[in-house]
Amino acid sequence: MVVPCYNSEGSIGLLVEALRPVLATLAPAFEIILVDDASRDGTAKVIADLARRHDDVSAVTLMRNYGQHAALLCGIRAARYDVTITMDDDLQHPPDELPRLVSALTDDLDVVYGSAAEEPHGFLRGIASRITKRVLRDAMGVATAGNASAWRVFRTRLRDAFDEFRGSFVSIDVLLTWGTQRFTSIKVRHDPRTIGSSNYTLRKLLVHAINMMTGFTSIPLRLASWLGFALTAFGAVILVFVLGRYLIDSSSPPGFPFLACIIAVFSGAQLLCLGIIGEYLGRAHFRLLDRPPYQVRTSTGGGPGSGGEPTSAPSG
Repeated sequence: MVVPCYNSEGSIGLLVEALRPVLATLAPAFEIILVDDASRDGTAKVIADLARRHDDVSAVTLMRNYGQHAALLCGIRAARYDVTITMDDDLQHPPDELPRLVSALTDDLDVVYGSAAEEPHGFLRGIASRITKRVLRDAMGVATAGNASAWRVFRTRLRDAFDEFRGSFVSIDVLLTWGTQRFTSIKVRHDPRTIGSSNYTLRKLLVHAINMMTGFTSIPLRLASWLGFALTAFGAVILVFVLGRYLIDSSSPPGFPFLACIIAVFSGAQLLCLGIIGEYLGRAHFRLLDRPPYQVRTSTGGGPGSGGEPTSAPSG
């Protein structure tokens, strides 16, 4: 269990105490990894105390605030068991729904999302969330991305696909697609938040969507290409209109209309060329991410990760 923590001094203790008995019924051995993303309250002290009191709890504190997904990546790389679960620290993900989520991870699946049966967000927050999920679906390339959630159950070996990832912007959902396309989601209960306030504001969600577009997709480059096509077509139509009107009744003001359409044509052509060049730069960018060409699903023989024994955690 990996839980990224940020300003959750009042809720993280309650969450851990609720998680431990549920996890004990799901597996003979488990661990809860709490990653504090440089909280401004006493979260770091609380999770350190929890780790001292419970052998199955460990605490990690980051040097500065890197973001939720970076904190998740830190915890995932430290995980030791065959199945990893991620969830929020605000008690909106009820632990009693965990058995349903874990049981959905069948042999033919690698990732299961626990999507909310009812979205608890307001109007503007809901719009931003839908925009983010639409971008995420384009980045992930799987239909299930529309139901993506911070509540995930996945096979720990998937992290091997992004073990060498060192990018400054992290999206766990996109990184998981580097190792598998076997996703699904189930509807689970999400409780309203009763302690503190959400750290994901409308602005942060929009920034997250923009970062995802520029970091893991070539959507902005394609938009530049289409904009170039549109402006080129627009300039050509204006040119035909100006020349036709001049040839028919010679009523067009000399000079300015022709100059305007020429500027439009060349501006569109420049954007088109920049878009094409950008496509190639985007491909080079993806190569720099060191995305593996394939990922082995199973390996015959003993070794780390086989059976129920803890798997070795990669460094970093």
